[in-house]
Order: sequence, then structure tokens, then C-alpha cells
Amino acid sequence: METLKVEKFSTVGRGNGLRALTPLRAGELLYRSDPLAYTVCKGSRGVVCDCCLLGKEKLLRCSQCQVAKYCSAKCQKEAWPDHKRECRCLKGCRPRYPPDSVRLLGRVVFKFMEEKPTESEKLYTFYDLESNINKLTEDKKEGLRQLAMTFQHFMKEEMQDASQLPPAFDIFEAFAKVICNSFTICNAEMQEVGVGLYPSMSLLNHSCDPNCSIVFNGPHLLLRAVRDIEVGEELTICYLDMLMTSEERKKQLRDQYCFDCDCVRCRTQDKDADMLAGNEQVWREVQESLKKIEELKVQCKWEEVLAMCQTVLCSNSGLLPDINIYQLKVLDHAMDACINLGLWEKALFYGLRTLEPYRVFFPGSHPVRGVQVMKVGKLQLHQGMFPEARKNLRVAFDIMKVTHGREHSLIDDLLLLLEECEANIRAS
Repeated sequence: METLKVEKFSTVGRGNGLRALTPLRAGELLYRSDPLAYTVCKGSRGVVCDCCLLGKEKLLRCSQCQVAKYCSAKCQKEAWPDHKRECRCLKGCRPRYPPDSVRLLGRVVFKFMEEKPTESEKLYTFYDLESNINKLTEDKKEGLRQLAMTFQHFMKEEMQDASQLPPAFDIFEAFAKVICNSFTICNAEMQEVGVGLYPSMSLLNHSCDPNCSIVFNGPHLLLRAVRDIEVGEELTICYLDMLMTSEERKKQLRDQYCFDCDCVRCRTQDKDADMLAGNEQVWREVQESLKKIEELKVQCKWEEVLAMCQTVLCSNSGLLPDINIYQLKVLDHAMDACINLGLWEKALFYGLRTLEPYRVFFPGSHPVRGVQVMKVGKLQLHQGMFPEARKNLRVAFDIMKVTHGREHSLIDDLLLLLEECEANIRAS
């Protein structure tokens, strides 16, 4: 049994939190957790396995509900205990599909009805989670009421009325907990594939300059220190995308998590000038264009994504630097589109332009930067640029040995790329 390195404690003005029980080193694994419940998110449905969350071209469809899909018979069998009761619910609501939060809460309810303790609630239980109901606006409360009604309709195949719910279970409050405590599950390339509840990890408070990071291996959560941490020091993660201005961060934290961030980065508007560099009228237009680009990306319309990105980038030439966050996001989408279309040279062209902004906005060891540098190194390797590829793959390795750890499957992939690179350099 692993010795606990963290403990729950009460913070001043921030509710509960997690702190270090021993001195911790950068890269050290602090906690691993399986989810209390998880589900594939809407954008990845039918693209990744409902069990392991890995992508595969051909997935096996559940013969009953025709919704859940699996990469193998093994995954289908492993997923059955969590899927068997929701299967009838999914079948009963066809052709409509429930929101992610409804399917997730359904899985939570079915888990509680089994009355088995779960390791994910070792430090904190679902019933302990903050709901922030008293801080919600009336509009938000109305949204939760609508979700509760959708949930009751979804569950009707398995539950006829509220008396069949677990004891002391309030649907309205449960949705409030799901909204502010669920984790976005990302794949190896930091793309959203699922959503899950990890109650013990909900103890982690937010910082815009965190000392820990979370990555996933399938649905399994791994918490690591990204810098040295002293005994008794609070452990923090960033709840948000780092490519946001201080004003955008404060608004999202207030809207979703019901608190105001007063950290040094937010007070000093750290990096805001870089993020919004260039002509304001132009970047505001790009900000609007991104909504359409992201909509096309969700639909995997890669030719249209690339065409729109190229139009935006051409029209902004000389007016916006690549460090502007909206320009940077367009470059990112253009690179992803090129990768999906097999346009490797163009993908590398766009990817190289993102490296310096990523270094500025994701300082130290950050998993997002590690994965980005690895992508660029991989593109260089496949185009025969071996010295350049080796340099970037080594940078990625130095970051990811801290953020992902040596045992993560992505590190295995990275080491294979480095070996291939070294072999090519020796051969030439």
C-alpha cells in the first residue's frame, strides 16, 4: 500500500484543500486516482473507446443501446458493470442523446446503488463536494432545474420516481456539484475526450501559477508536482486554459467556480500585454473567427478549418504577432488541420511558429507545452530534420518526465521517437 504524501486540511478563506505531508520533488507522483464515474464527452463520442478513451478507426458498437462504442471485446466486457444500467436509459431516449453531465450523474447514481466504497473517495466523498448553490444566479439555477428534468426523463427506464434514488441524494444539488467539480479528461495530445468525477482531487484549489499538474492515462488521473514543494505547503492546480487574459480567467472562475481570483498574476495582469499584442480591432475580429473555426473542428471538417485559418492568417499578416493568443490559437488549429490532412510540411510551418509563444505562456514544466514541442519534433523527424527533431524531442522529454512521469505511455512513445532520431543521425 502506498504511503500518502498529501492530506486534507482547512484553508483560511478558501475552504478545504490539500497539502504536502513530506517534502516533494518536481516530477514526483503525489496521487493517482480512478474516477468515481466518467463518460466520453460529446465531441469524442464514436471516436474514442467508451472504456479506455483511446481513439481507434473501427469501434465495436453496443448491440443494445447502439451508443456506447469500444475498441475491443476486452474493453466492452470491462465496461459492462458501469454500462449495463445506463444501457437501457440510452436506448430509451434515442434518437436524442443526453448532455454529458446527465450521463455522468446517471453513472454516479448507479455506482451509489451498488453500495460499494470507492477508492476515488478516499480523502473526500461526493457528498462532501461543494455545490455553491447559494452563490448561483437565478439563470444558473434555472439551468440546473432543466438538467434535473432531463435527468429524470433519461433515468425513467431504471427509476420510476425519486424514492429509488440513493438516501439523501438531491438531484438539483448533485448537478451543482457536477458542474463545479468535474474534470475534463484529456488524451495524450491534451485534447478533450471525456469528463469525470474524482472527489478526492476536488480538494485541490486553483492557482494561476500552480505547483502541481494533472494528466490522464485513459480515465486514470495522475497528480504530479511541477516544482519542489515544502512540508505543509498547499497543493494547487490551474482550473483553466493558460491562454486566457487575467480578465477572462477571473470571469470564468467567477461564473463556473463562484470565487474571485486575487493572485499576483491576476492583480498585476501578468502577460496580458503579450497576449493582446497587436492591433486591437484585428485581434477582436480573429477572436470572433475562432468561434466558427472551433465549430468546424468539432465536426472534423478539416479542409474548411484549414481554409478559414489560412484566410485569417493571410489577412492579419504584419498586423498581429504570433504571441497574440487569438493568432496563436489560429496557428494551433491550422497545425491540427494539416496533421489530420497529412500536410506535414505545412503542419510544421505552423507548429514552429507556436513554440516561442508556448515557452512564454507555459513556463517551467507544463504538460501542454511538452506535448506541443513533441508534436513539432515528431513532424521534424518525419521530414528528415534529425538534429532539429532531436533538440525539440529532448526539450519535450525534459518537460514530460516531470509532468507525465517515466511510466506514462506517452513517454514510451517519446523515447521511441528519440531512438529513431538518434539512429538516423548515426546512419547519416
